[in-house]
Amino acid sequence: MTDKNVTRASALDTATLSDALDKHGLNGQCYRIHPCADSSRMTGRAWTLLYGPAGSPAGTVGDYIDDVAPGSVIVLDNGGRDNATVWGDILTEVAHNKGIAGTVIDGINRDVALALSLGYPVYSRGHWMRTGKDRVQVEATGVPVNIGDVRVCPGDLIRGDADGVVVIPKAHEDQVLDTAEAIQHAEDAIRASVRGGMTLREAREKHRYHQLQTREAA
Repeated sequence: MTDKNVTRASALDTATLSDALDKHGLNGQCYRIHPCADSSRMTGRAWTLLYGPAGSPAGTVGDYIDDVAPGSVIVLDNGGRDNATVWGDILTEVAHNKGIAGTVIDGINRDVALALSLGYPVYSRGHWMRTGKDRVQVEATGVPVNIGDVRVCPGDLIRGDADGVVVIPKAHEDQVLDTAEAIQHAEDAIRASVRGGMTLREAREKHRYHQLQTREAA
């Protein structure tokens, strides 16, 4: 079955969705989470996992992949750690072959070359080669997590592009998408008006651009 809001979000860029989130007073812009490739694009529902420091003996870091449904975005909360990775080439290959939409990490990944060659979208705080094995372990799956100071719950709508990642809470996605589509329509109309000879000031006033982005009163 087609997920209509995934389809709608796929047609919008993260900047437009960010403006819509701001209008509704929602924090959904994942701070300092970047794509490994500027060509990356992904949209899907969040499948969440929380990491913690490894115990003794250490638990696993990656056997969850078989449980993730195609079309999902894997969302890994590694607490922003930059001293050990939680994503590499085996996970990239399996995720790509399963049709998973992409991976978002509050932390870092490695094996960037394979992700780039496959065109598999990975968003993180950076990349380095040192493994997370015996350094971190899975604490829980299917729980609320933190990515770039944004709360992500299982099933939330995730959109990524060259500018980064936004999270649209499931409870607010219809209104955010409605607003984002209105902003996109206004921006298209402004560009058309300017091409037709109107000044930018006139075009923005005509299409009520600033009102579209102004935060709604509580």
